Amino acid sequence: MQLDQTRISQIILDGYHAKLGERIVSDAIIVGAGPAGLLCGYLLAKRGVKVTLLEKRLTAGGGIWGGGMGMNEVVIQDEAVALLDDVGVRHRDRGDGLHSADSVELAAALTAAAVQAGCAVLNLMTVEDLSVRAGRVTGVVANRTMISGALHVDPIMFSAGAVLDGTGHEAICVQALRRRGLLAGTPAGAGVEGPMDPDAGEAFVVENAGSVYPGLYVAGMSVSAALGGPRMGPIFGGMLLSGRTIAEQIADDLSKQA
Repeated sequence: MQLDQTRISQIILDGYHAKLGERIVSDAIIVGAGPAGLLCGYLLAKRGVKVTLLEKRLTAGGGIWGGGMGMNEVVIQDEAVALLDDVGVRHRDRGDGLHSADSVELAAALTAAAVQAGCAVLNLMTVEDLSVRAGRVTGVVANRTMISGALHVDPIMFSAGAVLDGTGHEAICVQALRRRGLLAGTPAGAGVEGPMDPDAGEAFVVENAGSVYPGLYVAGMSVSAALGGPRMGPIFGGMLLSGRTIAEQIADDLSKQA
């Protein structure tokens, strides 16, 4: 068989643009494919929610890949081990309620689980702004990562009934509202993460995952960045638990909108 490069290119174009066209309107858009965003996307898609995940980098996984200081092992506490089992990630009991896992396996497994459940991951997409109508976030304004900030090229809009800011320390979606004064009622200290405190940080991102504005939610490190919670360092259980918490909230809210 002789390979036809033109035919190969056409298959790529047809497949990608079909996927893109199907995702201009979604039930939920997740911005940032870190641990919280990927797990949330996986759990929502399993429920039949139409989920689109926008990731500015080439690869999904966020900070998982590097573990701590580039050492590709991650630590998970007892409470989140069942979530590793759910996506087929092997782990080792290290005592004191802690478990370790290979960070490459975890990132790959979460990504595969989300996609196979029906979540569409569109990488190399940067969110530049939000769409807000009648006091509610109705979608995101996105551009190609290589274009955004480099060329004067307009973005396009992806609309959804719910938008999750899973962009971690940047909290990009939250900042889009804050700089316009739309989050003026947020707590003192919001927008600046506190110093590292693993116990308090892990609890904070799980307990405070939720809606910060009609149609906009936060999970994972975006919770600390948006609400002024402490950092928690290289432990990932709270990120996963936060993703599960917000998936339940978004699914419930979408069912009420239907």
